[in-house]
Amino acid sequence: MTAQIIDGKKLAESIKEEIKNAIAERERQMLPIPGLATVLVGNNPASKTYVANKIKTSDALGIRSFSYELDENVSLEELESLIKELNDNPDVQGVLVQLPLPEHLSEDKVMHNISPKKDVDGLHPYNAGLLSRKYSEPLFYPCTPSGIIRMIQSVCPDISGMNAAVIGRSSIVGMPTAMMLSRCNATPTICHSYTKHLDEICRQSDIIVAAAGTPKLIQGDWVKPGAIVIDVGINHIPDSTKPRGYRIVGDVDFDEAVKRAGAISPVPGGVGPMTIAMLMSNTLKAIEYRES
Repeated sequence: MTAQIIDGKKLAESIKEEIKNAIAERERQMLPIPGLATVLVGNNPASKTYVANKIKTSDALGIRSFSYELDENVSLEELESLIKELNDNPDVQGVLVQLPLPEHLSEDKVMHNISPKKDVDGLHPYNAGLLSRKYSEPLFYPCTPSGIIRMIQSVCPDISGMNAAVIGRSSIVGMPTAMMLSRCNATPTICHSYTKHLDEICRQSDIIVAAAGTPKLIQGDWVKPGAIVIDVGINHIPDSTKPRGYRIVGDVDFDEAVKRAGAISPVPGGVGPMTIAMLMSNTLKAIEYRES
């Protein structure tokens, strides 16, 4: 058996096309178009690439982009002052502070400062708290978990009753993904570096979401035949045959897992494009809050 490949890039393109059409319709009706502000602190190469991709996508879809690059030694007070300005700016519907931040800046304090109605990353404690409540709806769902759920549902619309292993418990991916799976009536097991018998948990799971940040952690024979596997990992490993001296691999041993899974996402070309697409979707949604 060879698994169906869940093409995150193709799925993301269809979502972005819907957003582009919706914004074009707003322009036709002379309604305000959404604006997305990105704040980059420091010179982290990966963060610079992520932010550049977000700005490029915004511009392509007709979303106004506002870009701010701050020195890595910026004070918390200065960063908070900029966020307040963006919260008060009527042309900005979404505020995104690129993570990770330099060590001297508290990510928790920074997230607290973003208005929940402009929290298009879905990471504000207000939105995170609503996500954790059974009968509450957050204003925004986190982007990567939203993309993961869309990818799973693209091959299996109803995951009710399925067992799901979520490897990784970060506030950005693992924990919210588990809560969103539960909202879809799946039964998630949150796994981490202290989890015993991880291989057995995976073998009993209909869905595996690998977000541990460990290259090829999930072995092929850990995958239950027919399972849906979503690989969130982005890991650089040395490879002298590549121009940059490295290649990108996920948290799953793809070459082996693809032989057992029912559907699997690749790295790259899987979750990454979906994350940006869901960010754009949240930004479009944000303007509706201003109008309500």
